[in-house]
Amino acid sequence: MKYRPADVALAVKRLQHRHHRALSRALAPLGLSLVQWDTLRHLHRKPDASLHDLAVLTFQTDQSFGSLAVRMADRGLIERVPGPGRAVRHRLTEEGERLRMAGQEAADTVIATSFQSLTAGQLDQLGGLLDTVLGPDPTV
Repeated sequence: MKYRPADVALAVKRLQHRHHRALSRALAPLGLSLVQWDTLRHLHRKPDASLHDLAVLTFQTDQSFGSLAVRMADRGLIERVPGPGRAVRHRLTEEGERLRMAGQEAADTVIATSFQSLTAGQLDQLGGLLDTVLGPDPTV
């Protein structure tokens, strides 16, 4: 079968939508939304991240992420600490780390199930092709 770029783009979007729905269902028993878990995951990888960095990493505006960060701090999942100048840095709390790990287990299951029909070689090929299309990630 010959794929057009628009067909591939739609397939990528459909897979992303499927993952979002499945991840939302898997995270719900933990009391986490997908964006909350994503925030915890990024803070684990990038401790002391700024509000702007986290907004970019979670595909949100600074304003919407600021509201989310306040709600997550109120729940005891993250703490907001003063940074240089007027900057505010963010860190995981013990509860945030506990939920991040539980969420990671749920996410690993969802993703493994999603790609289970691919061989290891096919998965490597797909990952390589996506890396080529995406190019370097300036947020890493």
